[in-house]
Amino acid sequence: MNEQKQYDGTLLVGPDEKLPFAESIFLGLQHLLAMDIYVVPFIIAGILSLSLSDSAFLIQATFIACGISTLLQARFLMRLPVAQGPSYVPIASIVGIALAAGGGITGLGTAFGAILIGGIITTVLGFSSIIRKGINYFVPPLVGGTIIFVVGLSLMPVGLKENIFTVHGPGTIGENIVLAFISGGVLTLCVMLGIRLGRKGNWLRIGSVVLALIAGCIAAASMGRFSLDAVIAAPWFSMPRIAFVSFPVVFDISAIITMMIIYLVLLAETTGTWFAVSSVIEQPLSDKQLDRGIIGEGLGCFIGGLFGGTPVTGYSTNAGLISITGVASRHAFYGCAFWMILFGLSNKLATLIASIPAPVIGGVFVIVCSIIALSGFRIIRHLPLTERNMFIIGIPIIVTLALFLLPQDYVATLPEFLRYILNSTIASAALVAIVLNKVLPQEINLYNEK
Repeated sequence: MNEQKQYDGTLLVGPDEKLPFAESIFLGLQHLLAMDIYVVPFIIAGILSLSLSDSAFLIQATFIACGISTLLQARFLMRLPVAQGPSYVPIASIVGIALAAGGGITGLGTAFGAILIGGIITTVLGFSSIIRKGINYFVPPLVGGTIIFVVGLSLMPVGLKENIFTVHGPGTIGENIVLAFISGGVLTLCVMLGIRLGRKGNWLRIGSVVLALIAGCIAAASMGRFSLDAVIAAPWFSMPRIAFVSFPVVFDISAIITMMIIYLVLLAETTGTWFAVSSVIEQPLSDKQLDRGIIGEGLGCFIGGLFGGTPVTGYSTNAGLISITGVASRHAFYGCAFWMILFGLSNKLATLIASIPAPVIGGVFVIVCSIIALSGFRIIRHLPLTERNMFIIGIPIIVTLALFLLPQDYVATLPEFLRYILNSTIASAALVAIVLNKVLPQEINLYNEK
């Protein structure tokens, strides 16, 4: 590794510092393993009952789109250590558009058309600076810190419930908890030992996630819950499909309007991620970076539609991983993009990631989420905790917890637009924080103190 600069926080390597090729590739794989890229297309394929080949096409296309858009953001546009992944927000709208258009891969053609047009519109808005000016006006440090805290808070229960407290296939909740404890415990032990050993322990911090996942998979194999049989049987390579050539694309005005509403929610979600990364790497976001980030978001979504994948957005888990490893170099994200594209071209490698048991990933995921939340707290703690500020911080936290606990059968009875908003706790809480910051007077004293 190159000679390291000193940072006020916990960084070992800064965003613009180079890494050896092998180290970039290793760290890139670690970032990929901390993401759940395959889950969103897998859910969509399952709901639409796609064939095995069409399901594989959707999953691989999403990997390729994420890889290209990650490279665009990290290397050319934002030039920050950010990774792009598929968002959960558009799942309901993509499925709804596809079913309304007849279902199957043919129905998805209408969704891909909306994704393509939405990506172009978002890119144009990025060039116009309209969205960036809105961010500067509506998201001061207090709101930005609150949004970062909410990002981590909202992801923690998802990791606990879906990855640990829900049993997928054979096994028990007790086994899930043990596996999560092992992977999370190994991660924590590696980081703590790495810090204790100083420079000699940097390799432990840098490789902590991979070591944690390996330990979790070994434990899962001893329980009969991890096997490489499916990986061995999967083919090595599969060529991607291209819009208009390999699959149909249909442009429908209602689908396009629906997708544009979703993109606005995505931009609110990804803004929280950018602030989280900014906090972790100890660098403020410039206007130029925000404009370029929005352009990159639009281009990434366009690429998703072009290859037959889902819209992409900035992933918050990678910000937490930067804090854990202390490596913020963009070169690690070049490596991550390399792996994403490679996994998009290889069924075998994609199957390898999908084979890691959910609770093993969950044990790492929830710790990463806690790091994200505390990154937001690090910003908030430098601001005066007046009654006004406590409302702006506290109410979005309540909204985050309330939306997670809100019964889904009630949400299903609400108008479509409200469902889109409520299905994204990050976007909803961010909107509440923004409105409160503009509505509440600058001074508020509940006790009439002088």
